[in-house]
Amino acid sequence: MTTIEYFYTAHSAFAYLGSARFMEIAKAAGRRVIHKPINLHPIVEAGGAGSTRTRSAAHRAYYFGREIERWAEFRNAPVVGGMPTHHHNDMALANGMIIAGIQQGLNVDLLAHAMLEAHWRDDADLADRDTLTKLSRAVDIAPEPLLEAALTAEIQAQYAANTDEAVARSVFGSPTYFVDGDMFYGQDRLELVERALQTPFAGKWPR
Repeated sequence: MTTIEYFYTAHSAFAYLGSARFMEIAKAAGRRVIHKPINLHPIVEAGGAGSTRTRSAAHRAYYFGREIERWAEFRNAPVVGGMPTHHHNDMALANGMIIAGIQQGLNVDLLAHAMLEAHWRDDADLADRDTLTKLSRAVDIAPEPLLEAALTAEIQAQYAANTDEAVARSVFGSPTYFVDGDMFYGQDRLELVERALQTPFAGKWPR
């Protein structure tokens, strides 16, 4: 195969932290990234973890504080302090833009990275059309065709299909990568993704 499947959502902290490194790994291996934006909420619920908003204050402080800040330093990916202001806004428009770009034959690598980076580094609102317009233009992609298509029934059906596929394949968080059918959850597994592209895992794993 010549691709890596990439399940994520446009406002995922850990997708952002690994985004630049992931693109480097894929490019070095000569692999094309297959973007599959997902609705994270039903995936997290299906995995039994529950929403981060229902978890303890200590868990949220660690998850959205120390853990993200540590990886931000390690990956040289600056972040805002704490939770982005607009983090709980609906991601249907942003994720829909990425899907629309794919269906229109565009390479959406830079657009996806721009969204993730803007949300976590610059506190951008990814549900705001003006913000998405600026991000799209910054990576030389015309925003209008993507914005017009993003919330159509066709694109939202693909968004739902990506989410259903993720649940069916036991994806339980963002980001999740598949290398030749082998699943890797979390940007902290990127070094294992890189290794798998060179030396596939010799053990057994149910597929």
